[in-house]
Amino acid sequence: MLRTYWPAIVIMLIALIISTRFVAPAPPKEIHFATGAEMGAYALTAEAYKRVFDDKDVGLEILTTNGSGENLALLRNGEADATIVQGGLATPEDTDLMMSLGAIFFEPLWVFYRQGLLVDGEAPDELRDMNGLRIAAGSANSGTRGLVSDLLAHNAVDAELFTMSSAEGAEALRNSDVDVLMAVSGPDAPFVLELLSDPNIAVMSFKRALAYERRFPYLKRVIFPEGGLDLHDNLPGAPIELISPAAEIVVSKKLHPAIQALLIEAMVDTHRRGTLLAEPGTFPNPDRIDLALADEAERFYSRGPSFLRRYFPFAVANFLERAWVLMIPLVTLAIPLARAAPPIYRWRTRRKIYIWYKDLRELERRGRAATTDEELTEVRLELAHLQAEVGRVEVPEAYTDELYRLRSHILFVNELVGRMDLRDGDAQMPSTDTASH
Repeated sequence: MLRTYWPAIVIMLIALIISTRFVAPAPPKEIHFATGAEMGAYALTAEAYKRVFDDKDVGLEILTTNGSGENLALLRNGEADATIVQGGLATPEDTDLMMSLGAIFFEPLWVFYRQGLLVDGEAPDELRDMNGLRIAAGSANSGTRGLVSDLLAHNAVDAELFTMSSAEGAEALRNSDVDVLMAVSGPDAPFVLELLSDPNIAVMSFKRALAYERRFPYLKRVIFPEGGLDLHDNLPGAPIELISPAAEIVVSKKLHPAIQALLIEAMVDTHRRGTLLAEPGTFPNPDRIDLALADEAERFYSRGPSFLRRYFPFAVANFLERAWVLMIPLVTLAIPLARAAPPIYRWRTRRKIYIWYKDLRELERRGRAATTDEELTEVRLELAHLQAEVGRVEVPEAYTDELYRLRSHILFVNELVGRMDLRDGDAQMPSTDTASH
């Protein structure tokens, strides 16, 4: 088999080497992932993703930022490859540079205020009641600041916004340095747990949450359940109705599809179990996102992980997915090569035999034309040399009859030359009939 098909194999290897130049490049061994403040929900999520990436021998470098605004900026200028972004913050220009892999969790807008705070003699229970209050509303580039500014503007609220992180705002609220803390965060954030359990702090429940959901496509009405924080002490003591954007994974359009698939795998592994705000299996999903869904994510949400990624290691699946484009041209080339290999092999084997007939015919001609004993002796010596050379020729058993036929022909010519009768300088070759007697 090897003797028959090695030329075809060599041709296929050469074609494969040439074709690999047109295959998509291998995925990078490391990506930069922008998150948010240390110990925040985004940073903790990135740490969970990093563990998944480490298992696949791909590096995930975490970039700590001031929030979604800075995350988008890093993605725009190419300093980050992927990030977590609060829904509703992407601009129309971003659609040319980035795409979404889907939403990963709800991060509701919490509105905390000090017990006893009165606006026009009543406790604030709507955003429109916050005129003239001092509000801690996240850092300048945070998603919180963007959402709060938008919602207050729609409610015609004129308030003083203080730039501080959620943790700083919680401390300022407890110290009465601000009247209200508005923060977008998951319910497991430390400052949320502390404020919900503080008897001196109240939290606003959005009575018009459904209206906000209908008017803002990136917002969702969610319920933080009674007793969700502490069943024994029943904290909170009543369900809290909240409005919530969804955090989504946003990637550069230049990010390798294999890395996108690995990020989706990390998303599923991290968020499929559910939270107090979402049932298991809710996330990740393609809803509540404000950028176009990546093709890799669209395939996943419609059909699940690919066959290769389901059953093969990451590196193997990635190579096979990149190499599949070679299969059609290689198979097209392999079929005629496989058919041509046996005839070519037969020709090459027989050529090892028939190539000697040219020398044999030349020696016969010289023997017939010889006029001296010296010339005949030289011809016979060359015939002996030819016979020795042919004796070293090796062919498969199926072709030995042709090899032995060549050897018998050499002996036949040698006998003819040996019977030459030189008289008076003339060399006469006996006829075939005479030679036979």
